[in-house]
Order: sequence, then C-alpha cells, then structure tokens
Amino acid sequence: MTEGGRLRLGLLLAHDLAPERAQRLVSQLPDLLTARFGVAGWDVQVQREPPLAPPPDARALVDLGRTRLLEHDWDLVVVLTDLPLRLDRRPVTSHASPVHGVGLLSVPALGAVQVARRTQDAVVDLVAALLGGDDEDDRADVADRVRELQGDDGVDRAGGGLVLAARVVSGNLRLLLGMVRANRPWRLALRLSRTLSAAAAAGVLALITPDVWLLADAYGPVRLALLGVASVLVTSVALVAGAQLWERQTGHGSRRQVALFNLATSLTVLVGVTALHLALLVVSLVGAFALVVPDVLAEAVGHDVGATDLVRLAWFTTILSTVAGALGAGLESDEAVREAAYTYRAGAAAAPTSDRPAAADLD
Repeated sequence: MTEGGRLRLGLLLAHDLAPERAQRLVSQLPDLLTARFGVAGWDVQVQREPPLAPPPDARALVDLGRTRLLEHDWDLVVVLTDLPLRLDRRPVTSHASPVHGVGLLSVPALGAVQVARRTQDAVVDLVAALLGGDDEDDRADVADRVRELQGDDGVDRAGGGLVLAARVVSGNLRLLLGMVRANRPWRLALRLSRTLSAAAAAGVLALITPDVWLLADAYGPVRLALLGVASVLVTSVALVAGAQLWERQTGHGSRRQVALFNLATSLTVLVGVTALHLALLVVSLVGAFALVVPDVLAEAVGHDVGATDLVRLAWFTTILSTVAGALGAGLESDEAVREAAYTYRAGAAAAPTSDRPAAADLD
C-alpha cells in the first residue's frame, strides 16, 4: 500500500507491447478504475516479464503474478500475456483468482481491432472480479472493498502473528468474505474425488458395524458435537498442510497480503469441509433410517431404540466419514487440491463502450 491510502495495481507485461503504447494503457487506467468503482486513489505500476514459452500454463502465470505482487507489495496484479488461455480445455480470454489477487488476460483473444480499448475494459473487469464482483449490481460492494484496502496503511507494521491477523480481519472483513464467496467453497468436496470416495465408503461401513452402534449409543450430544468440530478441523488442516496451501511471508511489505491470503484460504477450506460434513450428515440420516433395522440395533445396544438413537448413529457415522475424508485428502495430488480450493473465473473480453473514443491498437 502506498502512502496516503492509494491502491496499488501491478501490470505484468508478458505480452510484447511497445513502450509508448504500454504507457498509454497505464496512464488511462486510474481514471477508468475511478469511473468504474467511484473511488479515487489508484496507483498503476507496470513491469515487463520475459516472454513465456508455450504451451501456456495458467497456474504458472498465477504463481508469477503472485510472486511479483508480494515482491512489490501490490494489492492486485493483472498479467497480460500473448499466449492463449484455457479453462477445462476451453479457450477463454481471461482468468481471475480473487484469493491470489491475480488476473490473467490473453491480449490476442481480444481480437484485431480496438485492442487498446478492449484491453482497458478487460483489465477493469478483471479488477472487479478480483474484488469479488464483476457486474454493475456489485458496484457499491466493490467500492466498499476498495475503501477497506485503501484504509489499511499501517497494518503491516503493527504487531505480529495473531495481532496482525486480527487487524487484517477487522480492516478487510467485507473483502475477505468476498474472496471466500468468490471461491465457492461449498464445491470443494465435489472437486476432490478421492476425498469424497473415502468419506462415502467409511460412512457405508460404519452404518453396518455393531461396534460403531455401541459407541454411538454411549456418546452424548456434547461429545458428539466436540468430535464433529474436531473432525472438520482435522480434515481442513490435512488439506491445507498436505497441499502446501499455506503461504509464507517473503518480505516485510507482504505481511498483510500473506495474512489475507492465508485467512481466505483457511476459511475457504473450512467452509468447504463443513459443507461436506453437513452433506454427509444428510446422507447418513437417510441411510440410518433406510438401512438400519431398529430391532437389530436394539438387540446390539441392549435397550429399545427410537428416532433419537438413529440420529445419534447417523451423527457419529458422519464424524467417522469426515475423518476418512481427511485420509482420502492425503491421496489427492497437490495440484488437484489447489484447483479445488481456488476458483478461477473465466470470461470473454468486454465489449467496447460507445461513449469513449477508439484508442490506438496496442499491437
């Protein structure tokens, strides 16, 4: 963050732009960002990168952008590349990763005419997506998040550890929640096939195991609740640590960015695993009432059983399934977990607006 609360946007030119045309792009962006979000105070900085060899790797471009963001203490970064971008084997114009604060833009995908105007509009749209909103209805929320970032001066220099995390949360709450929402954490488990398979297999096995019946009957609601919380935390830690999602500080200026990233990542995984836990609970409830014969269960536990006992069994089965999901997470590749934890928005180039004169092409 610069002096006076200005927001720093970095532009990485992995695209071969002429210096004077790149400067024209940079000089116009602050006014365009102010007009889009209604908030002044943008500082756009540009840095050239060596050309990247094909085949293009969006993950490598995101890592490059994140590295430069931390090095220069930028708030957001957009990478302009002359390579095509793909998402799920489908060509796209742009990627946006709100948690990383990195946007990618394939300049050739914008077409052959009015490239400068389309590039400017696409960069502004990427900034909106990085801030958690990419349409006009989100204008007020995005503007509030911009103001939160602009009000962060001094947070990097105060305290450490928990104090820093508390300051980041209090100063960036809406931005943090927007980053987590943009990540769609409730879809986390669906992207991790081994985790989901291990959890489902453990649930089926638990429902037909007499020893599990006895344990579920012996545990009270408080113990089950504590075990449920513990199972969610263990699975979340296993995913974050196993795939090395925890980012380390590389310099003093990056403390706030690293803290915000780690908080957003942790909350994304935690919400995702909680959603998995609740989904498993629903499945376990259906399975307990559909598959478990009350008379057989009563004979195993030594007393009459009712709906409460079946709910307790389903709850305990869910806990075991969630822990099994943590073991299944260990079988996932780091790349699979990263792709599951971080949502990338894909988009086409913004159509040129009619109220601005056409700019000269960048190419």
